[in-house]
Amino acid sequence: MKKLVVLTGAGISAESGLKTFRDSDGLWENHRIEDVATPEGWAKNPALVLKFYNDRRVKAYEAKPNAGHMVLAELEKYFDVSIITQNVDNLHEKAGSTNVLHLHGELTKVRSVKNQHLITDIGGKVIEIGDLGEDGYQLRPHIVWFGEAVPMIEPATVITKNADIFVVIGTSLQVYPAAGLINFVNKTIPKFIVDPTIPEASTLYKNITFITETASVGVPQLARILIHDYQ
Repeated sequence: MKKLVVLTGAGISAESGLKTFRDSDGLWENHRIEDVATPEGWAKNPALVLKFYNDRRVKAYEAKPNAGHMVLAELEKYFDVSIITQNVDNLHEKAGSTNVLHLHGELTKVRSVKNQHLITDIGGKVIEIGDLGEDGYQLRPHIVWFGEAVPMIEPATVITKNADIFVVIGTSLQVYPAAGLINFVNKTIPKFIVDPTIPEASTLYKNITFITETASVGVPQLARILIHDYQ
């Protein structure tokens, strides 16, 4: 099977009702990014940060995958599919995808503020001030905040380098280091971008086919092309 590597961003989840932080007003669910998605915001008001992610977690837990997620899962019948997602929801997993790498963490998981490797899956539950990990330290969202290192970028880079086909869905290619993954793709392999807007950065690369549709419309189109031309 050919190795199909798919980088997904907020656009694919937006169609399932999950808002992105890059709204036109610069706010994320009426909050400044600095207040809810940075180490400084956590230090200033951890209760606010916990409430923010508790709300996001409940919404994500109730959200259902759309056609974009479902078709990517179906493609595992035809390709060795690896999904690298910038999203913190688990919609890919709900759809049935079995090989998903989360670059920016996962909403369903929390970790100790003392030990980043002490991670617990809480599903759709909430956490509050005073909820402690096994080591006795406060739990925080298992989310990579702005200004923090992205530990999964190295395995994502290895996966990307080994791609036979590379696909980008629902991302502007503006958030680094995720946006830089395309630089590690073999220049000779086919590349596809599914998004209503063509990312400006993508014009720098060759062998790219653009499908200017939302994920729920564009991914089924993509699948037909992949199965017909690359099977």
